[in-house]
Amino acid sequence: MAIVKSKLLKQLSKNYPNFLKKDLEKFTNIILSEIKRALKRGERVELRGFGIFSTKIQKTRISRNPKTGEKVNTPEKKIIHFKMAKDLFKKMNDEE
Repeated sequence: MAIVKSKLLKQLSKNYPNFLKKDLEKFTNIILSEIKRALKRGERVELRGFGIFSTKIQKTRISRNPKTGEKVNTPEKKIIHFKMAKDLFKKMNDEE
């Protein structure tokens, strides 16, 4: 099951009852928008203990439409690359 922003905010408000929900939502929105803006500028975002977000350029290529088999030209585009931190890897694999 994926975690959605509303569930994340509920969990944050449960863990930090002294903060108002609207402040937690503002805080979360600021963090996410800063990550988006940094990636859009081509910068790398490192969250210690969690991982690193960076962008890579996917070259122009010729792909196929799976339904018709027709060749389609796919233009160059940016993709997001995520590398997990060692701490997170260890926690996920119960290696602590």
